[in-house]
Amino acid sequence: MSDILERLDKLKTRIQEEDFLKGNGLSNEVNIHIFCYDPADEMAVRYFTEQLVADQDLACHVIEKNLYRAFLEICDDKRITKGAASMEEKKGKEYLKNQILRFANNKAFVEKIKPEEQRDGDVLLITGVGEVFPFARVHALLEAIQPEVPNIPILVMYPGSFNGRQLRLFDKLEPNGYYRAFNAI
Repeated sequence: MSDILERLDKLKTRIQEEDFLKGNGLSNEVNIHIFCYDPADEMAVRYFTEQLVADQDLACHVIEKNLYRAFLEICDDKRITKGAASMEEKKGKEYLKNQILRFANNKAFVEKIKPEEQRDGDVLLITGVGEVFPFARVHALLEAIQPEVPNIPILVMYPGSFNGRQLRLFDKLEPNGYYRAFNAI
């Protein structure tokens, strides 16, 4: 547990650095960073993000967007939340999943999570990645959000691994290619 706590402390320091906030040293690449962690450390990461968002003494402004909460809002908007369980019972989980995927797409997620205003010193913190699988995949979501959030860094809290070319959710699923991000720590 101490390893994750040390890494989270380093992350807190890193996101406040001017180079991180401005995207310096990225060779004109997008300012997207992935913080990978062992899924077993989920509760420590959740506690850390709660504290980070509440910390008024940071040299940056953290805007947390939880993908699972966004997913629930999308389902509420389509009025499917209350009837989902009975639909699954009657037609099966694959049918329900396919119905949800018709409207819970990357465009819908981007609309829910992009900050209304983006100012210097802001950091978009994306959480809830594991909770929203299989309805959203980070590699595709990051492609979709890049044009909508061009001026502030994006930090994804990712329960899995990223080797600089591929994301592997939970360190178990088939990896997905994504090469435009950087390891945060």
